Amino acid sequence: METRRRTLVKAVVWNLIGLLSMGVVGLIMTGSLGIGGAIAVINSIIGFTMYLVYERVWAAVRWGRHG
Repeated sequence: METRRRTLVKAVVWNLIGLLSMGVVGLIMTGSLGIGGAIAVINSIIGFTMYLVYERVWAAVRWGRHG
């Protein structure tokens, strides 16, 4: 099982990657930096929260582990 700190760092790094890519997609799709940025931030908040929950749930699942 990994520590909560490791899970948090992984989530932050993954979220930054997602924020950047979603910001670019939002900008391309809307032509607006403000709207594209807002979409990216909202998506990042939701994605960050869901990722943390997802990782912690899987950390508690024993299936498929050896040792």
